[in-house]
This record gives sequence, C-alpha cells and structure tokens, in this order.
Amino acid sequence: MAGTDSRRRAKGRRRGRRRAARPGPGPLSRTAFGTAGLLCLVLGTSLALSGRETPVVRVETSGHGSGGTGTPAAAQGAGATTGTAPAAPTAPVAPKPYPPSPPTRLLVPSVGVDAPVAELGLNPDGTVEVPPADRGDEVGWYRNGPTPGETGPAVLIGHYDTAHGPAVFKQLPKLRPGELIRIRRADGGTVDFKVRTLLQAAKDRFPTEQVYGDTPAPALRLITCGGRIGSDGHWTDNIIVLADLA
Repeated sequence: MAGTDSRRRAKGRRRGRRRAARPGPGPLSRTAFGTAGLLCLVLGTSLALSGRETPVVRVETSGHGSGGTGTPAAAQGAGATTGTAPAAPTAPVAPKPYPPSPPTRLLVPSVGVDAPVAELGLNPDGTVEVPPADRGDEVGWYRNGPTPGETGPAVLIGHYDTAHGPAVFKQLPKLRPGELIRIRRADGGTVDFKVRTLLQAAKDRFPTEQVYGDTPAPALRLITCGGRIGSDGHWTDNIIVLADLA
C-alpha cells in the first residue's frame, strides 16, 4: 500500500480512554494516528523488482464537518398546523461495550475473509506499522486503539494486494451495508458488527474525523487500498469500511 509524504511524525494529544496496561508504544490521538496510514504494495515489476521502499500514506485532517446530513428538526416542524409542539425524539440507547480483549481472527463471510489478526504498533519514525508484505493473508489491529467491542473505533488494516498476488482485503470493496463482520477475541468470545457504509477517499484527503473520531458505542473500521494505480506506481485511494456493533 502506498502514499505521498513519507516522513512527517505524528503529533497530538493523548486519548483519555487508553489504558496504561496495554502493551506497546504510547497511544496516539486521532490527529496523531491520522498522520500515519497504510503501505499499498502494487503487483508488478514497478515495486517487486525496483527494491525501493513504498512511502507511508499520510492521513490528513478531514475538511468535512461532523454535523449530520438530515433535515434539522426545526425545519421539519415548520409546516405543522396543529399548534402542538412535536415530542422530543427518544435518544437511542448505545449498545453495551464489551470488556477489552485483543482480536485473534477476522471473518467476513460475504467476501470470503477468514484471516488471523496480529497486533500493529508504531515504527521508529512514529508511523503506524502494517502487516508484512510476505503475509498478505494477515490482518493487523492497531493495538494502541480500542479492542473490537470496546467503546470507540477499533481499526484493522489489511493489504489489497502485494507483489506476491491478491491479498486478504482484495474483495473488501464488494461489501454491502448490513453484511456481517465477526471478530473472534482472545477471551474466547466473538463480537459481531454490521457494515454501515463504505468510503473511498484519496489518500491526501482522508476523512480522519469520520474514521478515527470518538464514537459513543463500539465501532469497527477496516482499511485497505483502492482507486487506481497512479503515475508513481501506487494506489491513489483508501477503501474504508465503517461498521457498527450488531
């Protein structure tokens, strides 16, 4: 997996919810984690034979606001003629989070994914690690973020393809809203998520807040590469799956 600016260090405030007991380097804030992304390794001689390192994708701060896209409540009630104030909507109850436990396996039946999950930390330069190119059938979980089932967005990263051939997330763009994602955990339990939507974003316009921002309930993000192969021989975009607790 590939991108543009390869050396900027991650910065930002620490998330308050990170636990001191979690192994590995110190946690990143969503802004800091947003400055480090994925390596997309491209099939063919452009990378397989060149010997050059693929640069790390830099996830830029999203320019989009966090407000919803629905019609404001005041506008919805503007045409009312009864004179009765509309009842206040009932706030949805957030699903109860699971206790922390690292993921061990990812299953996405509709696209044929059944893959082991390994932990990812930070590289010496502060960028996020990615699964090794020679283990393209493996998914990586960013261990300084929430575990799947905890409150907040758990992030799993996988290759789209490598110099060795199609990889674990090759079929990820075929996912549809409502389809099931299952995470097996080290505690022996399983957490189920349902796909809410898929995003495709240019790597230099990554929707950081939408992907890594705090959530009131457990959430899951699957990230890989996509788009087209640019003039530099790397994928131009990221494919992002947003999923909610089932």
